[in-house]
Amino acid sequence: MANQEHLALLKRGISVWNDWRGQHADIVPNLSQATFTDMNLREAVLNNADLREVSLNHADFCMADLSRANLRHAHLKEAIFYTANLEKADLTSANMVGADLREANLQAATLQGANLYAASLSMANLKNTNFREAILKEANLSHANLSYADCCLADLRGANLTQADLKYAKLYTANLSQANLYAADLSQADLRESTFSQANLREADLREADLSVAVLNLAVFVGATLYNANLSMANLSMANCCMANLSHANLRRATLVGANLIGSNLHSADLTRAILHEADLREATLREANLSGANLTKADLSMANLAGANLARADLSYANLRQANLWESNLEGACLKGATMPDGEIFEMN
Repeated sequence: MANQEHLALLKRGISVWNDWRGQHADIVPNLSQATFTDMNLREAVLNNADLREVSLNHADFCMADLSRANLRHAHLKEAIFYTANLEKADLTSANMVGADLREANLQAATLQGANLYAASLSMANLKNTNFREAILKEANLSHANLSYADCCLADLRGANLTQADLKYAKLYTANLSQANLYAADLSQADLRESTFSQANLREADLREADLSVAVLNLAVFVGATLYNANLSMANLSMANCCMANLSHANLRRATLVGANLIGSNLHSADLTRAILHEADLREATLREANLSGANLTKADLSMANLAGANLARADLSYANLRQANLWESNLEGACLKGATMPDGEIFEMN
């Protein structure tokens, strides 16, 4: 329960409160379980304060200092934290639905299990922040710094992460379906088993990211960089990877049924046993790629560069290889039944 003397001081105004805090820096304010309505706490010094289970819906915390404050299970619906300092604050399971956290500092804060549905975190500092199991559905995180953040199991469906910095972030099993990650930096991020169904990753940087077993069907990767990324066993069915850079990527046993890979760069990529049925690989670069055992049935490889590619035991039945470059490619044991060859002739089985 809240300390009644501390509550009385706060109700006398921010100037009185801040003066008291300055004179009694050794005292930890106890405001736990207190209830306030539309409270004005602009520029309030609340660092290290005990604010567990407080009810401060619609409160104004603009420019307030809440660093290291304990806000576990706090009710902060539609509260305003614009430019507030929440560094290392504990917001575990807090209700922050619709909260305004634009440009706030939440570095190394704990928001595990917090509800941030439709909250605005644009340009916020979220480096090293713990968002495990948090709800960030339809939240605005555009231009936010989420580098090294832990978003494992988080719900980011429909979130706006345009140009967000997610370098080295952990998003294991997170749900980013229909999220907007245009030009976001996800380099070396942990995205294993995450869901990006229908997400926009146009021009995103995913170099060396781990997307193994991720669900990426119908996602847009136009112009994205996936250099040396791990996409083993990922589902990219119907994904749009037009002009994407997938050179040296690991796509072993990945599913790319009907994927658009027009003009994509798959130089030295590993597509061993990948499923590329009806994939569109027109003008794609597959030089020195490993496609051994891959399913390329009915795939369109017209004008693709397959020089030096390993197509051993690949199934190219009814594939279109018109004007494709097969110089020094390995077709040992490959099935070419009904395939259109580079010269336009249909391959006929003996």
